Amino acid sequence: MKKYIMAIILGIAFILLTGTSLAANETAQNETYDAGAFQQALEQNGFTVQEGEVGYFDFLKLFNEGVLPSAYGNNPTTKYLIYFVPPAPGYEVDEQIRQITSTLGVKENTTPFWNLGPDEAVVFVGRTAPECRYFSYDSFIMHRTIEGERRWLFANIADTINNLVIKTEGTPNGSSGNPFNQTTIIILTADKDIDQRIRDAAQSAGYSDNIINTQVMASVMLNMGLENDSDTFALFFRPALFNDTQAGDDYITNPPATVFRITPNNTTELDPFDYPELRVRGTGQTEFDLMDDLEELRIAILDKYNESNATELATSQGVPIGSDAIQRGINGVGPTNDAVYLWSANQTASSPTPPFFDTSQYYPFLKDPEITLGNNSSEFIIVYGVNHAATGKATYSNFCIYGADAWNGVKAITDADFSGSAEEYLPDNPNAKYLYVYKLARNCSEDDQYCYEVPSGVGAYGIEPDQPLFIAWRLYMENTTKTGPAYSEIVYDRAIKFDPMSSGNMSS
Repeated sequence: MKKYIMAIILGIAFILLTGTSLAANETAQNETYDAGAFQQALEQNGFTVQEGEVGYFDFLKLFNEGVLPSAYGNNPTTKYLIYFVPPAPGYEVDEQIRQITSTLGVKENTTPFWNLGPDEAVVFVGRTAPECRYFSYDSFIMHRTIEGERRWLFANIADTINNLVIKTEGTPNGSSGNPFNQTTIIILTADKDIDQRIRDAAQSAGYSDNIINTQVMASVMLNMGLENDSDTFALFFRPALFNDTQAGDDYITNPPATVFRITPNNTTELDPFDYPELRVRGTGQTEFDLMDDLEELRIAILDKYNESNATELATSQGVPIGSDAIQRGINGVGPTNDAVYLWSANQTASSPTPPFFDTSQYYPFLKDPEITLGNNSSEFIIVYGVNHAATGKATYSNFCIYGADAWNGVKAITDADFSGSAEEYLPDNPNAKYLYVYKLARNCSEDDQYCYEVPSGVGAYGIEPDQPLFIAWRLYMENTTKTGPAYSEIVYDRAIKFDPMSSGNMSS
C-alpha cells in the first residue's frame, strides 16, 4: 500500500514538474516576441530606441494602385518582407513614402527606404520564417545622389544572412541545426563599437551571443548620413517555398518580430567595419555535360510543334551584381549574391535611372523582338532548360513571366512544378530527369500537365494579349558554397515562342 501511495505521489510530482516546465517553455517562447527588456537595456546603454515593424512589401499592389510606377521585377515565389524603420530623431517621413506605408497598412511614421548615420544601427529581433526552401536577409542601396542627380540603384551591398549561415537558437554556430522558426537578432550597422554595445545590451536582456548576427554596412562604399544627398537603404527578407503554406501565410501576415532604429544619445568616436569577406561562388563542377541532352530536347520540342512558326528567344545575364551597380551608378534591379539571374533578352540591364523610375521608358531590348501572347490557342511559349535544383546547382530555381512595360511578375513556375516534365519528350534518355519543359498559354488543354494559363484583364496581376512580355529565370543558392551559383558553371535556360503558321518556314 505504501508503495502504491508513493507511486501516486511521484506521478503527481512528475506531472506538476513537467507541466510547469512546459508552461515555462511556452511563456519563454511568447516572451521572445516581447523585446521590451532588450529595448530597456539599450536605453540604459545610452541609446534612443525607436520601434518600427517588419511587414509585407507588396510590389504588385503598390504598382496596381498607382503608388509606384513599376513592379520592379518582383519574384512571385517570394512575398518580400521589409524593415519599416522610423526616421532618425528630428526627421520626418516624406509624402511619397507615406503613400507607400498607407497603402500597405503599416505604421505611419516609418519608411521602407531610410538613411542611416555612421554611428546608428537597425536591429531585427524575433523569429525566423517557418520551414521553407530558402530565406535571407539582404541589405540594399535604394537611392544615391550622383553629380547632383538622385538615382535609383536598388543594389545589394554585400552577402546575405541566409538559412545556411544564420545564428539562431537552433543554429548557434550558424552552420548546422534548424534555422526555421527560431529566435534571432540581426544587427545592421557600420560601426564596431555600436555593434558591441548592442550585443552587450542584448546579453544583459537575456539573449545569448550565439544567436546574434551582424550585417555590416560597409561605409567605405556607402554614403552614410541623414542629409538629402546621403544614400537611402532598405532591408529585404526573402522567405521562399514554405513547407506548410498556411504557416507561411500566417508568418507573412503577422511576422513575430520587430525592428529597432538605434541612435546613440552622445557623439561617439567612429570605428567602422572593413568591407566583409564574401562567400565565393563556384565549385568547379558544371552542368555542361547536359548540353547534348538539352539540344536533343530542343529538337524534340520543335518537332512536336512543327506546324507552328517558332521564334527562339535570346537568353542573357539579366542584372548586374550589386557592387557593379554601385560603382557604376546604375540600376541594379534588386539582385542578391545568393542568386543567378537570366532573362529572355540579348543584354544585361545597365542604365542610370531616376528615383522610382518608370520601367516602361527603359530597356527597349526587352521588346526586341516584341513578344506577346495572344488569345489564339495556337499561340504559346515553351520554356525549357536544365533543372538546376536537380543538378545540385541551386536550392531552388524558377522562371517567371513578366509584362515588359511594368516588370510585373505574374506567376513563377518553380522546380517543384516542372520536375519530371522533360521525360515525355525524351522517354529513352536517362538524363531527362535533369531537364524540364513548361508551356505558357492563354488556354491549357487537359493533356497539358505542365502548363500555366496566363491571365489578362486583372491589371498588374495579368498580361494583356497585346502587351509585350519577357521571361526571367532565378537560381537560388548552391548548398556547397552557401551563396549563388557561378554563371560560368550553369547551362542557360531557354524559351521558344510559337505562333500559328501563316507563311514561310520556321524562323529562329
